[in-house]
Amino acid sequence: MQIGIRLHDTKEVPFEERLMNAKKDGFSCVHFALAKTKGLPKERENLTPGYAMYLRNAFKKADIDPAVLGCYLNLGDTDQESLKETKLMYRAHIRMASILGCGIVGTETGALNHEYSYDKDRNRSREALDYFIENLRDVVNDAEKFGVILAIEPVYKHIVYSPERAVEVLKRIGSPNLQIIFDPVNLIDPEDESSRDDIIERTIDMLGENIAMIHLKDYRITDGKMECMACGFGDMDYMKVLKFAKERKPYIQATLENTNPGNAMLAAEHIRKIYDRI
Repeated sequence: MQIGIRLHDTKEVPFEERLMNAKKDGFSCVHFALAKTKGLPKERENLTPGYAMYLRNAFKKADIDPAVLGCYLNLGDTDQESLKETKLMYRAHIRMASILGCGIVGTETGALNHEYSYDKDRNRSREALDYFIENLRDVVNDAEKFGVILAIEPVYKHIVYSPERAVEVLKRIGSPNLQIIFDPVNLIDPEDESSRDDIIERTIDMLGENIAMIHLKDYRITDGKMECMACGFGDMDYMKVLKFAKERKPYIQATLENTNPGNAMLAAEHIRKIYDRI
């Protein structure tokens, strides 16, 4: 397993220095989003082949891999003009990824509204799933044309909130260019934390073949609300996830989330110790 980090969680310095620092701290890859990395151009018209080549050379110079190019925009947006722009932005990110050599364009699965707000009943409706799949299909078609993997990340708050829902999306899209980002904490509903181990096991059983990368963070639930944090600082049990990675996905990229410059290396060491014990 190759451990990486979200670039926007690292110390805020110029982009190329951030890459160098991540490498010095022992990370082999990064998950990065143009919109969240200060100093990087992020508008659609900025995303030229030349920009992609600049990024490619910066990653090569730092000897670190771009594991995921994040484009976390709402494909459940009910505002048609906004949705049209969102799809064009996905296309631009996919084109960028194809040139800079990024393994995955990553996204979550949105909400059935323009505000991208949590509406449990509406997001879990059949209407929401059908609408999301219709819009996702267009983006996956672009991914196929550019030879890029698009990976969706199931989240309990979003339209694809369970492994069963994710399986249906994969089957209905039917493309080898659509895969899964596995973030076990994002699948835990704080109202039903007791089902944590079951949902992790079901996700591995049902989606294991299609899991392209892993996100790792920790959590704690207080008064029914989930607080996310760096690995090793909360209540997460990583054993099943890391056992899956070691036995079935030995060189998979796994990026840490919710770290800060003061605890990122501690979080990585926490994960490595568990992984090495398996």
